[in-house]
Amino acid sequence: MKITFKELRLKNYKSHRDLTVEFGDTTKISGDNAKGKSSIIESACWLLYGTDAFSSKVDPSPVTYEADETSVSLLFNEGEKDILLTRSLIKGKAEYAINDTPKKATDFNNLVAEYFEKTMFLSLFNPLYFFSLKWNEQRALLLQYVPAPINKDVLSEVSKPEAAALEPLLKKKSLSDIEAEHKKNKTKQEKAYIAAQSATRTLQKQLDEVEHALELDELKESEKELLEKLESFNVKERKATATNEKRRNKEIALEMEREDLERQRADYMKLYEQEVNDKCPTCNQSLDEKIVLVAKENRESDLARKREAFKVQQEKVKALRAELEQIEPVDSAELTNERQELYSYLNELKELIYKAEAYKKIEKRIEEAFDHEQSTHASLKESVFILDAVKSFKAKEAELQGEKVQALFTTLSVRLFENQKNGEIKPTFVIQMDGKDFNKLSLSESIRAGLELREVLSEQAEIIAPCFVDNAESITKYKGPSGQLITSTVVAGKELEVVAE
Repeated sequence: MKITFKELRLKNYKSHRDLTVEFGDTTKISGDNAKGKSSIIESACWLLYGTDAFSSKVDPSPVTYEADETSVSLLFNEGEKDILLTRSLIKGKAEYAINDTPKKATDFNNLVAEYFEKTMFLSLFNPLYFFSLKWNEQRALLLQYVPAPINKDVLSEVSKPEAAALEPLLKKKSLSDIEAEHKKNKTKQEKAYIAAQSATRTLQKQLDEVEHALELDELKESEKELLEKLESFNVKERKATATNEKRRNKEIALEMEREDLERQRADYMKLYEQEVNDKCPTCNQSLDEKIVLVAKENRESDLARKREAFKVQQEKVKALRAELEQIEPVDSAELTNERQELYSYLNELKELIYKAEAYKKIEKRIEEAFDHEQSTHASLKESVFILDAVKSFKAKEAELQGEKVQALFTTLSVRLFENQKNGEIKPTFVIQMDGKDFNKLSLSESIRAGLELREVLSEQAEIIAPCFVDNAESITKYKGPSGQLITSTVVAGKELEVVAE
């Protein structure tokens, strides 16, 4: 886009009651101080933005006379057509017109913004305006037309390990997100690593304090053998109990049979000692011999039967006694003592197993804690490496971007970044000429620096706009700008003069 000023009309603007300025490729404004040179150029800025050429508020009112109306009109060409803009201040009320048609402030400002974006236009129009901005605004204005190096170009300049680490991450996330994520993880893992180391040391101390018993597998095997022995003992004890019980039952049975034998003996002797009575017990008369004989035969028969029963009972007692003699009694007290010894040893063994298991548990926890410590350390190392890689990437990106920007200039040097003591790259914006910062340049050097910078902006933004050089008498040789050149020169004792070439 090319903007060309054609005509500027001032009515009651500061010291100018009625002034028309025709512009050429070069327009020279000259005259003594206080003749209104600067206000001519200032009026164009007031028309567009209500400010002067440095974006400061300005009062357009007449300075040596009174008037109800102040107005400024600018006829310019934007490449395809001419456009006439007018701003008026009538009794303190602002009015606007486009091509002599009254417009609302919003419509007027929208058209101005379309052709004259304020910061860019003032930077092109006034070579010293750019340097009145804050450094971050200067930097942003220049870099908006100079894209940062693509990731692929930057990765090719950093070390291979750093490139290998960053490349897959940059396909998914921005560099700032990667940095933020790993800064957070680094802080988290630093704390976690310290805690993990402390946990490992604490567990190791606990392990050192635990008595190291025999190996758990050996103790378990001993426990198994002892339990098998106890089971065998229990079988033995059950057999002993059964034997003693059996013997006791035999003893009881024998005792009962002996008692029965003695009872039979007593019955036999009672019958044996009892004579057959041959007289009637009632009348005492002699009984019939046949009756007495039958009675004697019955007595003999009973005695014979009792002797036979006694012999059978004797054999039964004898058999039970023989069976009892075959059952050897078992000393249960000895078994009880042996069992107590086995259980005592088992309890001791279980205590050793408990200690061994406790030792094993702490060993396992130490192993887990150490693994956690190692994984935490690995994550920490990874984030530290990624953050270092991000620093390298930023440094190389800054270097490449600086080279791209620097290539735009011929006499100026530009610094976009500065290295911090912690290795971080901090954005900055410093312009120098011949090794001197802009604020230390002379007026002529400042103008030459401003002209070179506005040419870079003009080329990058692809906007050609008029350029105003104030105090042109202070600079004798410089490269003219693209587009129209408007100069203001102080000539002692001379009235205001505008010459368009």
